[in-house]
Amino acid sequence: MDRFESMHLFVRIVELGSFTKAAEDIGLPRATVTHAVQQLEKRLGTRLLQRTTRSVSITMDGEAFYQRCLRLLADLEDTESSFGQSQAAPKGKLRVDLQGSLAMHFLLPHIGEFCERYPDLELDIGMGDRLVDLVREGVDCVLRGGEPRESSLVARRVAENPQVTCGSAGYIARFGVPRSIESLREHRAVNYVSSATGRRLPFDFLVGGELKSVQVPGIVAVRQADAYHACCSAGLGLIQVPRYHIETELADGRLVEVLEAFRPPPMPVSVLYPHNRQLAPRVRVFIDWVVERMRAPAAVIATADPPAAPRKGKTR
Repeated sequence: MDRFESMHLFVRIVELGSFTKAAEDIGLPRATVTHAVQQLEKRLGTRLLQRTTRSVSITMDGEAFYQRCLRLLADLEDTESSFGQSQAAPKGKLRVDLQGSLAMHFLLPHIGEFCERYPDLELDIGMGDRLVDLVREGVDCVLRGGEPRESSLVARRVAENPQVTCGSAGYIARFGVPRSIESLREHRAVNYVSSATGRRLPFDFLVGGELKSVQVPGIVAVRQADAYHACCSAGLGLIQVPRYHIETELADGRLVEVLEAFRPPPMPVSVLYPHNRQLAPRVRVFIDWVVERMRAPAAVIATADPPAAPRKGKTR
């Protein structure tokens, strides 16, 4: 195993926190991985990792070596990718993490075309709403809805999704239709708790082109997009969501849009990746494909565009 291979192996152990997971990820026997790290530590003359039967932790020297490995490997990848063949046919494993409803609606129905276009790429797809440490977890990029908060990441805006305020037909039958923003104090919300701040997100409305944020009382709060939708469908309160997510239910009357005159600003959708990591060809082609899919005619929701206004750092 050469030095660059040893460094790549060490980086994966640190990112995954496990010799076994790193061995499975790279496709090597665990014994080979253990021996390679022992030889690496012997060559450097220092302990890089503290190992027990249950866990792996990094030493201070290991952390310093890890940061240098990241820079060296990124430079090596960037050097190799600067030549035509690598640009035309990107290879290797691509690790992405996608917000669930965005992935299910816009990307996964068409993921086969991406794999056919780039047959030498191996996709590793994670899905969820949680904050992902891209460097530590070895993730190349993430797709998220909302204004990005992470200043350490580069954000490329790929779409803006119209949003609506709505409630279930059962909720409307019980509580009535709110006729003004002020009347929301007499209503209930399914409140969404931000994974970034731990706080309940307010409802946003555009009033005369200005953004107005309102806290709506509620008896339930959630931290995940599907739970947010499900609680609304169960009649537990009003929600604000991208229209694409509930288009069918609006059409058949299961959900009812309210306060149409004061729709929320559209929700931005972005791909994020680390500042300190070169944008490898495999990541670049994936981001370009995401832009292509998010802006395809079939992905465009026919709805009136609300007037522009500043947007808060909401992520749902």
